[in-house]
Amino acid sequence: MINISIVRDKKGFIWEFTVKGHAGYGKYGSDIVCAAVSVVAYTAIGALDELAGIKNYSEKDGYMKCSIPLDIPEDKKQTAGIILETMAIGFKQVRNAYGKYVSVLEEEV
Repeated sequence: MINISIVRDKKGFIWEFTVKGHAGYGKYGSDIVCAAVSVVAYTAIGALDELAGIKNYSEKDGYMKCSIPLDIPEDKKQTAGIILETMAIGFKQVRNAYGKYVSVLEEEV
């Protein structure tokens, strides 16, 4: 199962997300659920880099974590917020279609 964690503040801004695990829906290299989650996650970090200048992520096989710097300028924070909300919607859509293989946990800090 792929476990996705989204960390928000009290105002709802997403400061961090983590993706862990493998779906187990199909064979390695042909798993459409892993592919869908990967596309959403990599699109988010690519957009954060290109549109907001944020490159604060780590990844390895079956794991990705991205954090937004606390000192982000307000204009970049707004851009990052739109990207991250879109990402959250994408993850939830994959979960809605393949809930046996993907979980999305949102927590407030």
